[in-house]
Amino acid sequence: MPDSRAVATRFAALSHPARIEILKHLSTSNSCCCREVVDHFDLAQSTISQHLKILVEAGLVRFEPDRQRSRYAVDRAALADVSASLGALINSCCSGR
Repeated sequence: MPDSRAVATRFAALSHPARIEILKHLSTSNSCCCREVVDHFDLAQSTISQHLKILVEAGLVRFEPDRQRSRYAVDRAALADVSASLGALINSCCSGR
């Protein structure tokens, strides 16, 4: 299981409904530029950019610089790690029942 700080950072990144919706949107394609994400939501471009930054810093989304439009993609392995970490936490906390 990854260290608690890394797990907490990823859980914190998932704690905002807009970021969960952004992850869902990103998961429907291989990658999207910020403009494509902005067009899908009723949020300002700066707000979407901030949410994407948090997701990238948590390691849940990959940032791929492109000439004019940077691309964002879900890191599916990182999300699988979050699921495994949560499962391990639940198992360790509930194993005495």
